[in-house]
This record gives sequence, structure tokens and C-alpha cells, in this order.
Amino acid sequence: MASVEQLESKSSFEGRMAEARRRLDAWTREVVQWHFDPATGCPFWLDYAQRLDWDPRREIRTFDDLVRFDFFQDDWLRGGPVRRWVPKGYADRPVYVFETGGSTGVPKTRINIEDFRIDYSLFSETLDPRGFPFGANWLMLGPSGPRRLRLAIEHLAQVRGGISFCVDLDPRWVIRLVKKGQIDQVEQYKDHVIQQALTILRAGHDIQCMFTTPKLLEALCEKISLRQAGIRGVFCGGTEMTRQFHRFAREELLEGADFVPTYGNTLMGLACHKPFDPADDYMVIYHAPQPRAVLQVVDPDQPGRPVEYGQRGRVKLTTLTKEFFVPNFLERDEAIRTPPIPKYPWDGVGDVRPFRKLEVNVVEGVY
Repeated sequence: MASVEQLESKSSFEGRMAEARRRLDAWTREVVQWHFDPATGCPFWLDYAQRLDWDPRREIRTFDDLVRFDFFQDDWLRGGPVRRWVPKGYADRPVYVFETGGSTGVPKTRINIEDFRIDYSLFSETLDPRGFPFGANWLMLGPSGPRRLRLAIEHLAQVRGGISFCVDLDPRWVIRLVKKGQIDQVEQYKDHVIQQALTILRAGHDIQCMFTTPKLLEALCEKISLRQAGIRGVFCGGTEMTRQFHRFAREELLEGADFVPTYGNTLMGLACHKPFDPADDYMVIYHAPQPRAVLQVVDPDQPGRPVEYGQRGRVKLTTLTKEFFVPNFLERDEAIRTPPIPKYPWDGVGDVRPFRKLEVNVVEGVY
């Protein structure tokens, strides 16, 4: 029989889940009202609404109502004019454009005004200052150029009172080399990137925190002890974040430095990992930044239906900000659906990996 304390704890947790759901429904209504109002909405969604026989502003009352929209097609983001995505309510604001994916062909682009700052300010609140001290300087060792990571990590460092240093890394060039079978040049380029990082780390800038990807972290640790170099925390994301790498990073690569796995992209923002628990057997579990984004794990053959907890399915993303609205986007990832936890009282996704049923060739590059 459950104790009084256990019953109270369960009741409190259920209350938090219910409140999170109420907040999500309210935010969904607000975002839909904004994007489909002729005075504030963006041209793309206003044009989309003209082809509907129903009014989203009247009929979208809860998050679950978003299933009435079509699945979002990522090709809608290829090509211009990019201002069709800028809400009229923000027409006079400075606009950033960041690439999402698009390693070949016409890049997919997403507009940003403040979202990348908001996303990383929220993420900053989850970092333990013992591993990511306030005032510490950062190294951003990842894809740069038109990707939002560079500015996002720079903002994260600034929010925490530090300065961010960045390397040059062009993943499009690496993918081109891989497709040509020029693997020796890929390795030379990887070494070039790592040498940039080593130069910065050895330049006396007192860098204590860094962002990087699994491949680059492993390559860097072959050259230097990060702990001896002064690194206290590593925030790491990428498609290579497996259970095996998670354990390898914690037990061997980082020598006791804090390790924070993340799952993010230009459309979603940044999902936070469930606090490390040995009981999870090194599964990396992420929770989206609700209500600004929602991750669901759905049946690949019936993507309107969530799978059961513990089952694997395709990841479906919905982005809900006043800058950008993306309903029902089927990611190129699959994952295990995991239950809510006290810190994040909504579903999580675990063991994220590329979606196996996609009949596309995934080219893995330097990162």
C-alpha cells in the first residue's frame, strides 16, 4: 500500500502534468490566433488559410486540434521569398535567416528574430554552474556559417557572462568530399577543424565550457585532455549520440567534466536531457521546451497515432512561437517514447537515431 507521502507526491505530479497541458493548450490558441490574424500573421499561413474550408482561429482550441492541419512539408522552406514567413506583426523587426539541413541542393531556411536567444536563455537555466560556471568563456566547435548554432552558443555564453570563441566548419564541403569518396581529404579537413580548436584552447583565453558534436569531441580528446585544458563542462549534440557514446564520454573522454547531451535543430530549438540516472542504462532521454515546441513519437504507418510508452516510432515535431509556426512535422529521426518526469511533466524521446524507413542516403560528415 502506498504511503501518504507517495500519494501526495503522485497527486502533485499529476497536477503539474495537468497544468503543463493547460498551458500548452492556451499557448496553442495564442500562437494560432497570431499567425492566422490578417493583421499579425505571416503571408504563408494567411495564404494557406484561404484554401481551407474552416477557420483555424475559431476551431483550434487545444493542442490536439492541430491534427486538422496537413503534415508540414520541409520543402516549403526551400527557396524564396523568405519574407513570406515573417509575421506582419514583426514586419519592422530585424530578421535573421538560418539554414536547417539542406546539406545539398537549395538550402531550407528559417527566419529568426528573437527565438534563438529565447531558446538558449531558457536552456541556460538548466545548466549546473559547477560544470558551466557563470563568467566562463566558451568554445563553439561545430557547424558554423549560415547555421544558427554559432549565434546561439554566442548568446548562451553572453547570458552567462562569458565570451564565445568559434571555429570555421563547413559541413557542405565535407559532404561533397564524402560523396566523391575522398575520405583522406575528409580526415584532413577534420584535422584542420581540430587544430583550430586546439589553437584557441592553448591561447590563454580561460575557456571552461564548450559545445561540440560526438565525432568532434572524440577527435579533440585524442589530441588533448580537456580537464587539463581547463574544460569543466561540455554541451554536446548530434546524430551520433548513442548510449555507447554517452557512456564513453562520461567515463573516458571527459575525465569528470560535466556532460550535457542535447537534441535540437533550427525548427525546434533545444530539447533538454533528463538528468543523468544510472537506472536509465545510459539511454539519452530528451524533453522538448514546451510549450514552445512539442515532440511526439508516432506510428510511422499512422503518424496521427502516438505509440505506447517504451515503443519506438517516428519523431513528430510541432513548433509554436510567434515567430514561427510548424504543425505536424515528421522528423528524419525515430525514438522511444518515454513518460513525463517531475522536472519535465510531459513526454520525452529516448535513443534518438535516424529514421530507418526513409529511403534516402544519409551522408555522415566530419561532425
